[in-house]
Amino acid sequence: MATTALFAGATAQREIWIPALERAIAAASVDIKLVREPEQIAPDDVDYLIYAPNGPLRDLSAYRNLKAILSLWAGVETIVGQANLPNAPLVRMVEPGLTEGMRDYVVGHVMRHHLHIPAQQAAQVESRWSPELAPPLARDRRVGILGMGELGRAAALALSDLGFQVAGWSRRPKNIPEIEGYAGAAELLPFLGRSEILVCLLPLTTETKGLLGAAELASMPKGGCLINAGRGPIIDDAALLAALRDHLSGATLDVFAAEPLPQDHPFWSQPNLLITPHIASVTRPETASQRIVFHIESRESGANLSDVVDQGAGY
Repeated sequence: MATTALFAGATAQREIWIPALERAIAAASVDIKLVREPEQIAPDDVDYLIYAPNGPLRDLSAYRNLKAILSLWAGVETIVGQANLPNAPLVRMVEPGLTEGMRDYVVGHVMRHHLHIPAQQAAQVESRWSPELAPPLARDRRVGILGMGELGRAAALALSDLGFQVAGWSRRPKNIPEIEGYAGAAELLPFLGRSEILVCLLPLTTETKGLLGAAELASMPKGGCLINAGRGPIIDDAALLAALRDHLSGATLDVFAAEPLPQDHPFWSQPNLLITPHIASVTRPETASQRIVFHIESRESGANLSDVVDQGAGY
């Protein structure tokens, strides 16, 4: 008898996701029946829920027999906070396309700040020849990665390979060769104090919301830069604007407390701030579908699921 997997992702993306899932299922080692619409199956008959919070399902309480909830998103803060969530493992999206996309975004924007490209562009607008903007070597630049999960680790190792002095901060200590480690609240300010270019890849939890406020941003080196591709509410907007006017030379933000970013938000007119519209890394249906099928195969074979969310911690 086939195991059943219900697609409950965004309706607008169904035409992309369904064919990708069907191709991955055709190559699976187990018999999987893909159900395209929640209306096509009784909740009790669903084994796996392929789910995104912006899809058609808002209440998951009727899905009592789930073997796993397979999230289409890497961030799960809007799932773990739901009431009446079924008692099933929640698996966050970790897949090669997502990881590679975030690595590329982080490396690109670190290099942009490292090479003083925003200042060079400003000089060009003024027809000003500015040889003082020659950058240091990568080996003389200190980069900090806030959040050393799958995405943070990949970005940190890529930057280390380019020669940067890379350090990582996480809630708990992590031992990653070539990456200087910081952990816990006591080591946050020392970590920020050595990070000339700070990259935030943290998930949004009760502990990380508002983590970077005025005091934390003030601890960064004068002329430092900030890149946020984690979650918007981790940074206090007003504190960041003040820091950009005071001692930080620039920032790149891909995520915001409200998305799309309201047209009257002061970020739009801040000259040393680059806005990107939550595109640092997106889930690619082709590679993500293969990962979803991998999780179903693992669970059906009796193996432990990977990438399971600690719902108490929120990630």
